[in-house]
Amino acid sequence: MKRKLFISGILGLGVLCMAYSTDHGIAINPNGKKLNKIVLSQQFEFPGKVVNDSADPQEEDLTHAFELGYNASNGIRLNPRAIQFVQDYMEKNGEDLRKMKGWAKPYFNMMDGVLKKYGLPSELKYLAVIESELKSTATSWAGAVGPWQLMPQTARDLGLKVNRSVDERKNYTKSTHAAALYLRDLYREFNDWLLVIAAYNGGPANVYSAIKKSQGSRNFWKLQYYLPAETRMHVKKFIGTHYIFEGQGSVTTLTKAEVTEQLGVTATYLINRRLTTAELSGAKSMEVSGKYYSAAIVKNIMMDATEFNRYNPDFDAIMASNNNAYEMKLPADKMDLFVANKYIILNESVQMLLNGATVIK
Repeated sequence: MKRKLFISGILGLGVLCMAYSTDHGIAINPNGKKLNKIVLSQQFEFPGKVVNDSADPQEEDLTHAFELGYNASNGIRLNPRAIQFVQDYMEKNGEDLRKMKGWAKPYFNMMDGVLKKYGLPSELKYLAVIESELKSTATSWAGAVGPWQLMPQTARDLGLKVNRSVDERKNYTKSTHAAALYLRDLYREFNDWLLVIAAYNGGPANVYSAIKKSQGSRNFWKLQYYLPAETRMHVKKFIGTHYIFEGQGSVTTLTKAEVTEQLGVTATYLINRRLTTAELSGAKSMEVSGKYYSAAIVKNIMMDATEFNRYNPDFDAIMASNNNAYEMKLPADKMDLFVANKYIILNESVQMLLNGATVIK
């Protein structure tokens, strides 16, 4: 008998009645009743056929399955090729990882701050969970050590001391700074978070080899079987851990193409929006168009310019482009000030631009 998939997501408009996941990973249906299963154990049911994780379904099957995939309030959907693994992973590891939420909070808070400093998504901290379970003494068979499982020479290259008397890979803060530097460099190289995670585990050379063997594809879901099995599973474990802790995906669980497809024209700057889950939940969004200028906005809403740019990267450049539209996101109180003063802000913005204000493109 085929197992049916309980789809985690928001409800379809009277068409599809889907189960969705609470922040504890428990599947419930719209009337509040818990479901017995949240996982698909061995197979994912595509329209008209059943395929396993290694299969390559037809594009029309993928399209339909993608539409039915994990969905969330942030618009991030899970690739259908990942659904089976993620649901199995949530059932097998969810309870243990949820226990970590309490005792790991100080470590996560520190990591959030460091990752933010380097302009990285805070969700990358879940790499340390699957690397070491946040254990400073963790040591791999290959010689990787610490919460971020850095190899000796890699750690030295990143500025850590590793010798007979001291090993800074075991220092939570210092190793997080080193890992952030490495992740930032990898993203500049691959410009795709799933490939970054693969390269972090298996090395950039293995990723480039997989790209070459897959006829130049940079889609993780197509090149994954040319990667070492450990690296392939590492990426999927990261996605599963992300869903357990966040209850939804983020740009770090998508390929570059999926970011563009799911976030549309806003993807070019949303991918650089580095906000914590708490900041996102306490923020408001508004679509703005016209001659708005960030200096006039921050002046009237009494907000630090650096903070405004963190919430709204590339704001001035995009507003000065042909696109001339932006999904502006601000803390709720600041957005209220913007709404109350938007006509004053627009007039001041126009005056600043007429007076030669610099727009970095």
